[in-house]
Amino acid sequence: QVQLVESGGGLVQPGGSLTLSCAASGSISSLNTMGWYRQVQGSQRELVAAINTFGNANYADSVKGRFTISRDNAKNTVTLQMNSLKPEDTAVYYCNSRRYLGGQRDYWGQGTQVTVSS
Repeated sequence: QVQLVESGGGLVQPGGSLTLSCAASGSISSLNTMGWYRQVQGSQRELVAAINTFGNANYADSVKGRFTISRDNAKNTVTLQMNSLKPEDTAVYYCNSRRYLGGQRDYWGQGTQVTVSS
């Protein structure tokens, strides 16, 4: 069955960098849009970045210029390179795969914690 497994989270100092990876397995098409969302306790889950099958990406305004999303369809992985991290980036980050064919359907990973603190 479909699985999305995140890795790479952890504790980092402000200004530092982290790379999050998402490994996909199961019946997930390379046509799916892949993305990263994040959620702080007490708040709604929000889009961080997404990338479609053509490599076109979009980012939340709060991370533009600092984060880069990429995908490797051969390896079935999606990566989020996070630079110049701020305390406001602290959240649980979730990998997302979205299918549009046949109606929108979302697949989610279990999340990985990112903490930016001194």
